[in-house]
Amino acid sequence: IPEEVLKATGKEAFKGAYAYDNYEYKKAAPKAHAMMDPKRSKIVENIHEALVKCEIKDGMTISFHHHFREGDYVVNMVMDEIHKMGIKGITICASSLGKANDPIVPYIEDGTIVGIQSSGVRGKIGEAISTGKLRDIAIMRSHGGRVRAVESGEVHIDIAFIGAPTCDEYGNMRANGGKSDCGVLSYAMVDAQYADRVVAITDCLVPFPNIPASISMTQVDFVCVVDEIGNPAKIATGAAKPTTDVRKIMMADYCTQFVINTPYFKDGFSYQTGVGGASIASTISLGKIMEERGIKMGLGLGGITTPMCNLLAKGLIDKIVDTQDFDMGAIESIKTNPNHIEISASEYADPFNKGAYVNKLDFVILASLEVDVNFNCNVVVGSDGMITGAQGGHPDTAAGAKCTIVIAPLLQGRIPAICTNVTTVTTPGETVDVVITDYGIAINPRRQDLIECMKDVKLPFCTIEELRDKAYAIVGEPDPVQFGDRVVGIIESRDGTVLDVVREIKEYEFKD
Repeated sequence: IPEEVLKATGKEAFKGAYAYDNYEYKKAAPKAHAMMDPKRSKIVENIHEALVKCEIKDGMTISFHHHFREGDYVVNMVMDEIHKMGIKGITICASSLGKANDPIVPYIEDGTIVGIQSSGVRGKIGEAISTGKLRDIAIMRSHGGRVRAVESGEVHIDIAFIGAPTCDEYGNMRANGGKSDCGVLSYAMVDAQYADRVVAITDCLVPFPNIPASISMTQVDFVCVVDEIGNPAKIATGAAKPTTDVRKIMMADYCTQFVINTPYFKDGFSYQTGVGGASIASTISLGKIMEERGIKMGLGLGGITTPMCNLLAKGLIDKIVDTQDFDMGAIESIKTNPNHIEISASEYADPFNKGAYVNKLDFVILASLEVDVNFNCNVVVGSDGMITGAQGGHPDTAAGAKCTIVIAPLLQGRIPAICTNVTTVTTPGETVDVVITDYGIAINPRRQDLIECMKDVKLPFCTIEELRDKAYAIVGEPDPVQFGDRVVGIIESRDGTVLDVVREIKEYEFKD
């Protein structure tokens, strides 16, 4: 990590996953605007009027949430209007940005947008950052790290734009009940609490009071009604789709066998999976064994998919606490099941609050683009050096869980997923316990207790170095990515230190 990057960002280098335990700090506070006159309306005619009333100006930081994933319309609508108004120097602080937001790339190129802070980016925004088109250094944060940054005042949001599936005239927002349901509004809750101005953008205005509200009217300045805020059908795209891949199903079975042979698999255990195909498949296979043995999960956590909701419906899970819904089944479940509960991203994963749910996890099942021989994971930068993914809750859950399992195929196409050094470290190896591939399973030597309890288990165990060697024997050791000198992004640890940097790609052929 270059010293000039630390100076430019005012940050320190990563010291370890738990170095800031018991850290003392003072929370930030937003400007607030009193609403005393009962005759004054919060309704604005359009996004332009909302921006004018929020006193938009050059250099502001604005925020968005990504609960609509690839079906999001809000980011593009707001940025189109900001561009038309001639505003420059905007920093976007989003919980994540995806391919749905490709249309804002010209605004990076013309200086409308100069900074991006997000859990990650996909599509053409990632290409723009990786090829040096963004003026400022991009900052990639985990979901918990983003909450920490906002609450601590490291990031100050001038205006938060919150896509609300339903909202009343006074700003009570709910994630369900409209034509564009998204399940929960967990990531936007910290924005509503800490932004100077908060704009609810909805396509379904409902009678007052719209309660119980995900986000209260007490935090909302203006309400803007538009034709559509998003397409829920596109929430379950990409990694969130179930798999029929035989290789991924085999890895899921390995994962299930590992889980049930640990001391943590017992009545009342807590569990989270990512949204990779193998991770989702592992939930399905684990559910069958839970049913056979009469074991119930006490807590299901995090981003939620239909297989988890099915276990809840069968009575195999006591409670699901939810920060993001990845498919329509999960959205329907939270509408109807009282044991499926919305929580804030702070409750979920903030490392600087007084105790987040991730700290109470027994198991987390994650995916990774790359894992190296030190168990470091990379989930943001592709093997070609392009920013193409998101940290999400990966580092948060890995740090919190008693048993962190990463599932990755030995080869991603012709590229070794198990390697000597990852392209970019996004989750430190000290928090990763087990790596499961289609060619074998490696346990982190730090976890002698897990190695001991697996002595008599018939699974294909080997060392992480042996997995790396198998990958290299099949496709050869890849040439390192050719980067330039310029740092275009930083991977921020969840505690706010710099874990790694992302450099500009020297040469890249743009894809349509």
